[in-house]
Amino acid sequence: MNFKTALLSLALMLGSVPAHADVVYKVGSTPTGVPFTFLDAETNTIQGMMVDLIAEVGKDVGFTPEIQAMPFSTLVPSLSSGKIDIIAAAMSATPERGKVVDFTNDVYRYGEGLIVPSSDATDYTSLEDIKGKRIGAQIGTNYLNVLQASGLFAEVRAYDALPDVLRDVANGRVDAGVGDYPILGYLLSQGKYTDVRLVKSYVPSVVGSVNIAVKKGNAELQDKINKSLAAIKEDGRLDKILAKWGL
Repeated sequence: MNFKTALLSLALMLGSVPAHADVVYKVGSTPTGVPFTFLDAETNTIQGMMVDLIAEVGKDVGFTPEIQAMPFSTLVPSLSSGKIDIIAAAMSATPERGKVVDFTNDVYRYGEGLIVPSSDATDYTSLEDIKGKRIGAQIGTNYLNVLQASGLFAEVRAYDALPDVLRDVANGRVDAGVGDYPILGYLLSQGKYTDVRLVKSYVPSVVGSVNIAVKKGNAELQDKINKSLAAIKEDGRLDKILAKWGL
């Protein structure tokens, strides 16, 4: 093999290899946060608004998201311990969480919704209106912390997932429940919880945002994601994703 032939063979060999290996980041998401993240029974994969969003971010930043399904309460510990690289779920940037993880800029803002049995027609407007009752919320959410700290209720029950709250409200085990308004609205719109209603008159007391989270101190990745989010908002991709999921 002469020198020119060797060079040609080397060039062909290198040409068959990608210019850079694809970076894969493990992304923690929950199977019970529709329409933000949820388990699609047909494909047995996690789908939702935040899954679509992190896929777009990955295209901009240069990584492939590998979605890891886990309970909401384990997301922050999993990120801190390095089991996952990113959180993309219905999680807001509370001050308490901000002590252990770093959040991106806001993606989408909303407050909590109040659910009661369908037989309860009262137009509640605040938590004060339902003081003395039994109420429930999901473990790991800021809503549960607010309910427990308020001292308003006869009992505050903690649940692993929002559908568990809905079921106990429907079955009369608690008098009311709170959770992410968009998720509650989506779940009830599917017609699975006919014995529960979302109180339209209720004014949320905890208004927050959906944010992406990275490991504490990973300023480089945080900055890259923020730049991507700005571009996704500017060019209309975020609006299309929100519209797809009824947000």
